[in-house]
Amino acid sequence: MIVAVLVTVARWIRVPYPVLLLIGGLVVGLVPGIPPFELDPEIVFLVVLPPLLYVSAFLTPIRDFRTNLKNISSLAIGLVAASAAVVAALAMALVPGMTWPLAVALGAIVSPPDAVAATAIAQRLAVPRRIVSILEGESLLNDATALTIYRAAVGAAAAAAAVSVIGSLASFVFVALGGILVGLVIGWVAVWVRTRLTDTPVEITVSLITPYAAYLPAELFGVSGVLAAVTAGLYIGRRSSEIMGSEARLAGRAVWESLVFLLNGVVFLSIGFQISSISRQMDRTTLLELAAVGILVSIALVAVRALWALGISLRELLTDDRRHTRLRESIVLSWAGMRGVVSLAAALALPISLPSSTLPARDAIIVITFTVILVTLVGQGLTLPLVIRGLGLGSDDDEGHEESHARQELIQQALQRINELEKKWPTHQPLIDQIRTSYQHRAEHEEQLHEAPGNEAEQELVEHRQIRSDVIDAQRDALRAMRDRGAIDDDVLRNIERDLDLEEIRMEA
Repeated sequence: MIVAVLVTVARWIRVPYPVLLLIGGLVVGLVPGIPPFELDPEIVFLVVLPPLLYVSAFLTPIRDFRTNLKNISSLAIGLVAASAAVVAALAMALVPGMTWPLAVALGAIVSPPDAVAATAIAQRLAVPRRIVSILEGESLLNDATALTIYRAAVGAAAAAAAVSVIGSLASFVFVALGGILVGLVIGWVAVWVRTRLTDTPVEITVSLITPYAAYLPAELFGVSGVLAAVTAGLYIGRRSSEIMGSEARLAGRAVWESLVFLLNGVVFLSIGFQISSISRQMDRTTLLELAAVGILVSIALVAVRALWALGISLRELLTDDRRHTRLRESIVLSWAGMRGVVSLAAALALPISLPSSTLPARDAIIVITFTVILVTLVGQGLTLPLVIRGLGLGSDDDEGHEESHARQELIQQALQRINELEKKWPTHQPLIDQIRTSYQHRAEHEEQLHEAPGNEAEQELVEHRQIRSDVIDAQRDALRAMRDRGAIDDDVLRNIERDLDLEEIRMEA
């Protein structure tokens, strides 16, 4: 209930909903009498993370991912490692009793950004698709890099040993390749199973199980569950048009949208609760000192990301003439480094007894991590729309042109098929003429919109959709009236209502 209310308010006031959920959880957690709250990190890693990664990968355009793979890899691997190193050095200098393994663990915890808020803002403000693609691709891969460094550092801390760079690199390669292999196997099996299913509820159930089927075996084998879930999502998403019927696509989309909304909502709200619980349990002076360190770490992370994004921009300037656009894109990328779910779970998953000389290392790392989450999510989340508007970025026309070309091609194919069907079914000429007229009308509108987007043809199309919508609404009203006077049962209403809903969806397409 709290999640639904806060998200609704966030949309009213045009604030990214993760930001308002975190602030809401923080405020509610500070209310006297509210019991302390601690989110089990295993729930985040095993229950929340796999479906979020899977559905993000499922919806990722493979072509854009492949096109931007160099930049995505640079951010997801190089930037994460550089951020972890800078934070580790800063922690060693500022936190008494900190050891190098623990400092590296802290760096790994706060290094991967959470793209939920950033991509939501970018999509809402219609920035170039390239930015959204890079942010989404980065969020798919950076968790695997950060968690690999994290596990190596925690293992070294528990054994009171130094972190081996060569050993960590070898481990990363093994963990990454193993995770990709597991993801491909599970993806292939899931596709094989779903091509043989005809029951929509069963197919949706299989889709809900798939991310866990990829993540859990990979973790059991000691490889990356994150990359396994991502790989399975990319593979199945590419094959989705072949293995899913229209009913399964419609129902599955609704189920997954609701699931992702609830998972993100609960987690970001829980972060706010958790911050409140920690603040009430710790000594005020120590809390403020560690929070100050967290603010400095946040500034360092922003600076490192800005320099890294600038480096990417400078590299691209050598082969790209759109210098001003590339530079503006790099500014947006540098300001979109908000931390969230993975940082929360990794901090809470630290062993309770970690060696340190002057303070509980786990508590210090948790406070610093939560400060980073709060500063980046609220500070950058609220100001990112201002940055985007201030830079004057607008959406590119590539996607619109591609869609227009695709629609025109489909209409021509449909008209060609109608001509063939006219010869095959000569006794159904009225229906054939009606369908042909409908597609010819669509072809005229698509051609006008392609030649001059935003002209009167677009307004006419909007008005036509409104007319059709009014007709469908009239049918719905009549259907409910028949149900209310007992002429039909609720089952009949739902069956016909579903057809009207599908007709409306087709009209909006």
